Amino acid sequence: MLFYIFDTTRAIEYKASNNATAFWPLLRSPPRRVLNTRSPTTVGTPGGTIFDDKLGVDYSKRVLADASAFVWTTFQQSSEADRKNVQLITLSIENLNRDDVVALTSNNMIQYNAKFIADGNVDDLNRGFEGVLYHEVTHVWQWNGNNAAPGWLIEGIADFVRLKAGYVPSHWAKPGDGNSWTEGYSVTARFLDYCNGLKGGFVTQLNAKMRDGYSDDFFVELLGKPVDQLWNDYKAQYGS
Repeated sequence: MLFYIFDTTRAIEYKASNNATAFWPLLRSPPRRVLNTRSPTTVGTPGGTIFDDKLGVDYSKRVLADASAFVWTTFQQSSEADRKNVQLITLSIENLNRDDVVALTSNNMIQYNAKFIADGNVDDLNRGFEGVLYHEVTHVWQWNGNNAAPGWLIEGIADFVRLKAGYVPSHWAKPGDGNSWTEGYSVTARFLDYCNGLKGGFVTQLNAKMRDGYSDDFFVELLGKPVDQLWNDYKAQYGS
């Protein structure tokens, strides 16, 4: 079953579905509730069942809407002209059959691996779920330099937004950790946070510059130093 929410102030629609189910062909016959449906699935897997019981589609849609609003605020995208032309964001809970991927985003479609709902800390379930969605929703709205921006920076900016939203997991890199700004994710997010401290709004301006392309020179243009020098300064600040 699919559920929708419509943001009337921004004309964005949010859709969520739970596809994390087991295949009924493994059974002798499909239970009645899947007859005459297009999806040949039925019995909930652990992650899918926890999603239905503890999270749910309505809650998920609210998180998507809240995350979008937070990303717009972080990137100072106050008008539709400042943002990508996205009218719909979809979230599907899936059995991705991968142990190394929590979630995937392609354009405006987010797939969340049900395994990580089942394996997560139940006491911290909502917080972890929200943090992942803030990261993935950032991918929907951030600019990628017309596909020229490096992956480490794309992922680092997404984790920077998650950091600013206050969703910092215990396993993340600490300030000063890492061997290179190109490690991506939390290592790069911490570095970007340092850069943002040097000049308020740095990440906002960096994202705006990435609307049409990408160059490492953006760091020089915005902060007056090449990125490798900024990294050395960052490491020196933390004595690492």
